[in-house]
Amino acid sequence: MKTLILYYSYTGHTKKIAQELAAKESYDIEEIKDIYRPGKLKAYVSGCFAAMRGKAWPIQSLEVNLAAYDRIILLSPVWAGNPPPAVHAVLQQLPAGKNLSVKMISASGESRCKQLIKNIIEVKNGKLESFEDIKI
Repeated sequence: MKTLILYYSYTGHTKKIAQELAAKESYDIEEIKDIYRPGKLKAYVSGCFAAMRGKAWPIQSLEVNLAAYDRIILLSPVWAGNPPPAVHAVLQQLPAGKNLSVKMISASGESRCKQLIKNIIEVKNGKLESFEDIKI
């Protein structure tokens, strides 16, 4: 089974976890990158408001073909209890019928976005295979 670790990291915490998991399991890995990398103030103020409203920010084109993977594991930080705008952008790009496992990384170990992500995936005829909140 061909597996991809797809992650977004603003501060580096999620990146570290993604790299460790990819190395341990010999999975492919791809970073979700903003076209414009906002400074901390914009990221944490307007970014959190955008995250709460489910808004997407433009991201760079992914270097991998998501359709080529049997399994995708998405790692994301939590912004105001939700996925950040860059993750919303990649969720919109998911191929139809693609299943996803999600790991949300935060200092509290709690997010409130499982149902939101499940709904986005199911609209595209996919399935949320697993969801985990990870406390750092």
